[in-house]
Amino acid sequence: MSGGLRYVGVAERRARLGLRHRLAGAARAAGPVEVAESLVALHGTDPATVYLAIGARLTESAKTIARTERALYEDRALVRMHGMRHTVFVFPTGLTAVVHASTGLAVAARERATLVKQMAAAGAPDAAWLAEVEESALAALARRGQATAAELAEDEPRLREQFLYGAGKSYEGVHTVSTRLLRVLGVEGKVVRGRPLGSWTSSQFRWAVAPEHPELDVAEAQADLLRRWLAVCGPATEADLKWWTGWRVTEVRRALTAMGAQAVSLDEGTGYVVDGDAGPVSGPAEPWAALLPALDPTAMGWQRREWYLAPELWPSLFDRSGNVGPTVWWNGRVVGGWAQRRDGEIVCRFLEDLGRGERGAAERAVAAEAERLREWVGAARVTPRFRTPLERELSA
Repeated sequence: MSGGLRYVGVAERRARLGLRHRLAGAARAAGPVEVAESLVALHGTDPATVYLAIGARLTESAKTIARTERALYEDRALVRMHGMRHTVFVFPTGLTAVVHASTGLAVAARERATLVKQMAAAGAPDAAWLAEVEESALAALARRGQATAAELAEDEPRLREQFLYGAGKSYEGVHTVSTRLLRVLGVEGKVVRGRPLGSWTSSQFRWAVAPEHPELDVAEAQADLLRRWLAVCGPATEADLKWWTGWRVTEVRRALTAMGAQAVSLDEGTGYVVDGDAGPVSGPAEPWAALLPALDPTAMGWQRREWYLAPELWPSLFDRSGNVGPTVWWNGRVVGGWAQRRDGEIVCRFLEDLGRGERGAAERAVAAEAERLREWVGAARVTPRFRTPLERELSA
């Protein structure tokens, strides 16, 4: 404890995680939208992660795929779009304006300027030409409802034009206008990803016009986003907040002040919670287990992860770029990993010695979660987009 701040230890942080991340049995959610609202954001870089993360947190997971697809593509209660750290997430639709203002605007300005600069360097048409193509493409997308880049190019052939990027450099390559422009429109909040071309595990998406949302003040939106996230993930350090948001440290500090964050003491230094949330939190009544997918928002929630993931487990559970693979959880900490084999079997391995007192209960609970996962995934075969050493070994 330092400076009179209340100390929040590892056990309490794990208790908060189990309850607020909808992982403990009694805390599980009724539907996909409730899960997304509780977690603020679901990682969407790997399409399967969204479904697997939701299924792990539902009281009844039998219809996870159908219910999540309906929320994404029919009810549009969930939206897949660029967010923090220039990463694709799935957000509740009501949060899109906050995400766009707090994290998207600055990235969007850089992306458009970069595209215009690179096209000019390649001798491609200028910004005015690009604006014409953009307007035409958005009109075509509005008419179609949803479309692939190739389908849009049928309506606006200039989308097929190509330009040379990085001439003479080791990374030289040919870019198509459609690919780069749609990416820019995505971070600008003008288009979002629609239905995939294949199943729920497919990474090839159609595009759709983004839902309308009001333009918010950047500072107010940042304070709002940070308040929502700390309500779920607090306490967190300034370094955690800077990493998760992708903001400058000055922006993080401004948002913390604006929202009236309350400081607490953690093992790694000063942490923050929303005002009034510094008091003790009792843990779940029953022990719990969970099988979380690669890039799950809980496993990727903090920059400092020692309090729930022992450093000696990292080489097995992360790829070389820092992406976490499928993890096995027991009472608020990662204790192993899992994978799906070609025959559909879910295979788990404990990497942490739980001792005789816990091992039996943990093994039974994990086995039950593995069977639950196998049942609702059904005939689908899920291979993480970013593969880790343990996942490769177990799935072989």
